Amino acid sequence: MDKLKLQKAALEVRKGIIEAVHSAKAGHPGGSLSAADIFTYLYFEEMNIDPKEPKNPNRDRFVLSKGHTAPGLYSALANRGYFPVEDLLTLRKLGSYLQGHPDMKHIPGVDMSSGSLGQGLSCAVGMALGAKLTNKDYRVYALCGDGEIEEGQIWEAAMFAGHRKLDNLVVIVDNNNLQIDGSITEVCSPYPIDKKFEAFNFHVINVDGNDFEDLDRAFKEARNTKGMPTAIIAKTVKGKGVSFMENSVGWHGKAPNDEEYALAMEDLRRVGEALCQ
Repeated sequence: MDKLKLQKAALEVRKGIIEAVHSAKAGHPGGSLSAADIFTYLYFEEMNIDPKEPKNPNRDRFVLSKGHTAPGLYSALANRGYFPVEDLLTLRKLGSYLQGHPDMKHIPGVDMSSGSLGQGLSCAVGMALGAKLTNKDYRVYALCGDGEIEEGQIWEAAMFAGHRKLDNLVVIVDNNNLQIDGSITEVCSPYPIDKKFEAFNFHVINVDGNDFEDLDRAFKEARNTKGMPTAIIAKTVKGKGVSFMENSVGWHGKAPNDEEYALAMEDLRRVGEALCQ
């Protein structure tokens, strides 16, 4: 793992998120930013993928179960080479292929359309089972929100994955502790998240989801885990990287105005300067 390379890639992903949401005047920056390091690690380090062959049947699959954080996924895909970075500025625009939630029919690199919370993990479980039934060795990754896992369907999918010993499946929970209406503790606490996944026969790893060394350790451990699926509980900071968005529930689903956009990009510029020293 080249940590500096990943940090620089994550910075570009965060810039793309802010630019896209600002251009659209709508979207979900908070959860996209909290998961930016996870997106970056998956697409630049972990997954067996090739932007030149987005439909390769042997590729690893990724399902963004918390589909509203599409700006983060789109920015990672663009910076990885699936489509032009400039197209991020068309987010949510009339006629753009980059709409508010991932669309597998029109966006290169998107393996599953998502957005109805709670449903994406079931799709990922089906993909993982399909690999087992056809003796394929691709792996499947699903990113869920910590608010999203209040949905019952998540646990139906987890029960099935654990029962079928789908060790080619990795569930990542973006545990930034905030959902649209406030902290997950106040809305409908899913804690302890790790113990719940353990009860469904998952191998569980707790990590700092904004630390590449922690992510590297976790994904390697998941790859070496046999006979059961893995759940990575990634503790993150909502709005990570933009000072006034961090740990603020208000930035769950709104776009920065021109002044806020300038402040956000200045924050990210300073991060870039620090990485170059």
